[in-house]
Amino acid sequence: MLIRERGTADLGRCVALLRVVHEADRYPLNWPDNPAQWLTPAALVVAWVAELPGGDIAGHVALQRNAAGRVGAEVSRLFVGPEARRRSVAATLLAHATSWAAEHGLPLTLTVTDEDRSGAVAFYEAAGWHHTATTTADWTAPDGRPVRLRHYAPRG
Repeated sequence: MLIRERGTADLGRCVALLRVVHEADRYPLNWPDNPAQWLTPAALVVAWVAELPGGDIAGHVALQRNAAGRVGAEVSRLFVGPEARRRSVAATLLAHATSWAAEHGLPLTLTVTDEDRSGAVAFYEAAGWHHTATTTADWTAPDGRPVRLRHYAPRG
């Protein structure tokens, strides 16, 4: 598996993979009107893809600038296609992003939805991240209910 910086030419394949992930896992919780733009937010610092032998994209992760006034970056847009799971793709992408941020002096945070069945919560906690706060999002779930967000920082 190759972890490489995502290029503009990768966006279509990343959107297609994101659609598969959304249908399997409801991530993102709300399907974006413009998924390519969602993968490329204004605060984007850098994004990477995990590429399997043969060129298929198996996963994606991005770092984006923290909210105004906070130093560092936030891990975001981390997803792995269902067919590539249980191969350490997510762990490898997260390790790559964490290493890159450390090399650039950027402390990291991340935020996930607080869902009862959240594999993301279990993954990040197993990867050594600790829960720092829970807040209510300024957006709602597809059914209109409020969305609670869990905020994390790396241990150490």
